[in-house]
Formats: sequence, structure tokens, C-alpha cells
Amino acid sequence: MQLFDVYPLFDVNIVKGKGCKVWDDKGQEYMDLYGGHAVISIGHCHPHYVEKMTQQLQTLGFYSNSVQNKLQAELAERLGKISGYEDYQLFLVNSGAEANENALKLASFKTGNVRVLSCEKAFHGRTSLAVEVTNNPKIVAPINDNHHVRFLPLNDIEPWVRELTREGIAAVILECIQGVGGIQMATPEFAQKLAYACKRYGAVLICDEIQCGYGRSGKFFAHQWLGIKPDIITVAKGIGNGFPMSAVLISPEFKAVYGQLGTTFGGNHLACTAALSVIDVMEQENLVENAREVGDYLMEKIRNLNNDKIKEVRGRGLMIGIELYTPQKPVRQRLVYEQHVFTGCSGENVLRLLPPLTFTKAEADEFVKRLEAAL
Repeated sequence: MQLFDVYPLFDVNIVKGKGCKVWDDKGQEYMDLYGGHAVISIGHCHPHYVEKMTQQLQTLGFYSNSVQNKLQAELAERLGKISGYEDYQLFLVNSGAEANENALKLASFKTGNVRVLSCEKAFHGRTSLAVEVTNNPKIVAPINDNHHVRFLPLNDIEPWVRELTREGIAAVILECIQGVGGIQMATPEFAQKLAYACKRYGAVLICDEIQCGYGRSGKFFAHQWLGIKPDIITVAKGIGNGFPMSAVLISPEFKAVYGQLGTTFGGNHLACTAALSVIDVMEQENLVENAREVGDYLMEKIRNLNNDKIKEVRGRGLMIGIELYTPQKPVRQRLVYEQHVFTGCSGENVLRLLPPLTFTKAEADEFVKRLEAAL
């Protein structure tokens, strides 16, 4: 049997990680400014994380949601405190797409409606509802294209308000910083007017914080830069530092109904241990503040290169886009094979930086040297 060939792969086999570095099977060291696609929040193989996960696995790896799991309650309490959403409710699942699926279902259950407004260039996942609100026809299969979704431009409020005045809108789903869309950021003015319109016309506002949340922007959630409070927040990636996990944070206005939502693996003992360990390290090492400080430092260093290939540097915290005048692919190839640095990308021209939140100013300096060489 062969693997289903759906990924364009670098010819590198990563076998080891530590902090913001990884090593291949030949012993070559790489800087990791990709973080496994924004997943590695507290660094690879953090000692506290490894210790807690090992202890939990030696005790109990899994039992179903048919019994109490006090780790879930502890996670709900601590996530509420660190995020500022102590009055919200928590539903635990396994992936970002699954979190968005459940958020959209909750919105439809609550309103009785089926239509959704989403952003142009949005990415919310690859499962049925999540891919329907993703603005990429190449990955939307005919069975998923149910014509329930309207895609509207980011930061242009008029068409959003116009659509919201019409009947049948269940939800608005928004990435406050678009990842796949090229590190495009919602403005406070747009976000506040959109939140007001959702409230006025009865639509549920969902903030997808799967990539831009969990401390990456320099606040716990990216929408906290904008002065809004969504009805539902979805998180994944950084919540488990590599262990598959996601969550839906749900306003107290929603009432839980037995059997309406469910999951086999969501919120299992190992997943909760991973998430609690991440919160431990985020608090102990002030990683949200570090993301803000080091991210600002790194963006300024890149801007000061004054390289004629760089069109713009944008982002918040450690979610940074470097837009080039030329295609990013050859630069990214040189970064990997010549400078030994992993980055992400967005579209044809944007390098996307998503390093662990433990990234330091010294590591930022080293990356800038390697980036300049690759350019």
C-alpha cells in the first residue's frame, strides 16, 4: 500500500525537536518558524509537557465521555481564566475543522437558519460545513457546495450589513487575522460594526481563532485587539502543542441539549493533560507577552532590511506575513535547503511565519540573517 499523494513534501525527514529547532534523520538542524502550522505553541518537547503527558499515559490514556473526567472541568476553569471568558461554556473536540463544524451547527440550532456569511480568502477547514465556508473552490467538492454561504470582502462593512438585513442568516464566521488568506487583519472599526450588526439582526458571531488565537497574536485571542466579544470562539492547533485537540467556547446564551453534540475522542484524558500543560507553560513563561514583544521586534528587523524583494511585512505577535514582489516558492526552497529554516506560505507571494511562542530575540536575529541570504 502507498500513501495517498495529496501533499507536496520537502525532501526532509524530521525526527527530533527541541524548543524552536528540529533535526532531520541526517543530523541537520533547522530553525522552525512554521511551528508545524502554528501547532507548536510552547516549543517542541518542552520538559514540563513531556513529563505530564508521560505521567498521564502511565495512569490512563483514554476513557469515553460516558463518565466524568475531572480534567475537563479543570481545563474549562483554567482556560476561562487565562482567556478572560470565565462565563462561557466549553465543548472539547479533536480538530479545527470539527470545532467549526460544531460552532456552525450550534448557530443553526439556535437561530433555525441555514445561511452563513464568510470572508473572501477565508479558510475554516476541510470537513463538510467547514469547507463550505472556506473560500477555495478547488477543495469544495460538489456534495459540499450547498449554496448556503456568501463570501464578502474583509473590512468593507456595507455588504455585510446589507446581507444581515435579509432573513435566514444563521451565522457570521470570521478570522480576525487570516492565515491562509495572507495574514490580512480585520480592523477594529469593521469588527465592531459587524458585531453590532450581528447582534441587531440576530446572527451568531463566530470567531475562528484556530490559527490566530491561543496567544499567537500577543493577546490570548486575536479578536481581543478589536474590542469585540463573539458568541462562539473556536480554537485548536496551539491548545495541545501537537496533540490533536480543539475546543468550542460558547456564550452563556446557548443552552446545552443532551445528545445535540457529541464526540468519541474529544476531551480525552491525554488531550486535557496536553492542554493543561500548555496553559502551565504559557503562564510560567509569559508566552503571550513574549509573542507580542518578540513579534514586534522581528517585524521591525525584517522591515529594516530594506530589501527590494519585500513588498510588505504585516501581522501581530508571532503570526507574520512577508509579502514579496516575486513568488515565494523559490525563496522558501532556499530557506529550507540552503539556510535550514522552515516557514509557511500563503498564496503565491507571502511567506508565513508561525514559530513557537517561545521564540527569542536572538533566534529572530538569526532568522533575519538567513532570510536575507535566501532573498
